[in-house]
Amino acid sequence: MKEGRATEELPLMRLGQAPSSRRELLPKVLWIGVWLVFLSSPVTDLASGGHTTGGTVAGWLGLAAFVGTYLTLVFRNMSRSALPPRWVGILIVVLGALAVLLSLTLGRHWLGLYVYVSVACGATLPLRTAYWTIPLTAATMLLVGLHVGEDEALDLLLLVLLIGFAMTGVRQLVRTTVELRQARATVAQLAANEERLRLARDLHDLLGHSLSLITLKSELAGRMLPAHPDKAAQQVADIEQVSRQALVDVREAVTGYRRPRLSAELAGVQVALTAAGVIADLPSEPDLTGVPEESESVLAWALREAVTNVVRHSGARRCTVGLVRQQTLDGPVLELSVEDNGSGGSGSGPGNGLTGLTERLEKAGGSLDATGTRHGFRLVARVPAGPAGDVGSGA
Repeated sequence: MKEGRATEELPLMRLGQAPSSRRELLPKVLWIGVWLVFLSSPVTDLASGGHTTGGTVAGWLGLAAFVGTYLTLVFRNMSRSALPPRWVGILIVVLGALAVLLSLTLGRHWLGLYVYVSVACGATLPLRTAYWTIPLTAATMLLVGLHVGEDEALDLLLLVLLIGFAMTGVRQLVRTTVELRQARATVAQLAANEERLRLARDLHDLLGHSLSLITLKSELAGRMLPAHPDKAAQQVADIEQVSRQALVDVREAVTGYRRPRLSAELAGVQVALTAAGVIADLPSEPDLTGVPEESESVLAWALREAVTNVVRHSGARRCTVGLVRQQTLDGPVLELSVEDNGSGGSGSGPGNGLTGLTERLEKAGGSLDATGTRHGFRLVARVPAGPAGDVGSGA
């Protein structure tokens, strides 16, 4: 708890973003203020009394103008209302002109101002422009140093070059940090969208199957109620059981833990088809040795969606389910087929169920084929089966 409070009390600076509060502004002001240490030489020169009164006053005014221009460039460049490129160029020219004027009139102690000109070039100008303005700043300082202090100019030459190019590196780091932050936000948004799509598919598959079964059993109970109340009561009990299971499935889907099992779905399919009066030809207990959990789960969804369509739309009297493990050029696959002798689904195109099922299979590396036949409709779903067993063996 103490560590968490310390973290909250000392927020980190957000690179590449303007300060949004006073607590964020203070660290950035201190960071910029550290670089004002190079002004100690001009300030000491003015305070020493080595100039006339007019020269000292002009020096203080010139220094104030220089520092004001520099801080305007730096602060406005990192704020939300950054200066237009044209004004950035004008202020840098003013900064350079003040450095030349103050150095030539007040002496060698003022050559440190070129450090700030170099920093401003590296921090605010486009990279291509900064790459030639920084050496130009160093060359200008050398030329001025020939008149006021060659030794001081040579001592500062490497610093002016290094600190200018270092600022271009800092700018690149800040830009990369901003881009990474934006990319992270984009990835988070895409993940949220994918989760919503997953939840929509799961709810459609879960509720579509369960509500279809509830509807069928309700109709059966209604027909049985006058003459066979005992059988009607059994159907009502089944409806209650299916409703409770649907509620559990929805809760599991919402929490993200829902992974249907193929064996459980086969048992549910038997109940659904029998209740709909459809003769079911189902495989025995499937052999899923080596099959990835994701592949089994997506095949279970495919079986549920296919049988739901048979019950709701086909009007079929017979449904055959096959499960075969095959070896292909791309590796072993597990193939699920669901075929009925009905009239096919309603509508001219694939519905939401088949569309969501196709997306689910593709995400698991599988594929879906759904075609009409001479005697009904056939759906085939294929998923990677991991290490191959006996080629062609299946239920």
